[in-house]
Amino acid sequence: MASEPKNLDIQMHPEQLYQEEVFTDRSVGTIQRLTPVTRDGGPDQTRPVLYTGQTQILTPMGTLPISFEIEAKSLHEAAQKFGDGAKAAIEQTMKRLEELRREAASSIVLPGSGAGAPGAIPGGGKIRIP
Repeated sequence: MASEPKNLDIQMHPEQLYQEEVFTDRSVGTIQRLTPVTRDGGPDQTRPVLYTGQTQILTPMGTLPISFEIEAKSLHEAAQKFGDGAKAAIEQTMKRLEELRREAASSIVLPGSGAGAPGAIPGGGKIRIP
């Protein structure tokens, strides 16, 4: 059984609240508009409205969600910039996946390839029939 985490300090920050709205074209993805609000839920004019995009790509392992920030001053501008932002995020994700594949491939240890590895069985790891 897993041990319970200790000293968890999970708190909301009332000075950093946003109201979340989601817009979609029902085909390519969604745009999330985060409007800053005060502690009591009123508009906070001192902070900017934020936009993020979400889409997904199909991989051999299933769908992969892609999220990215959109630098925009309005919903219309965010919608216009959605495609370029999605393409850049997908390219960045694919590069990162390739890096992870290379790291995983280079860390494969074959039986018998290491001499004197802790816990290794002497004799190169070959199957022997008595």
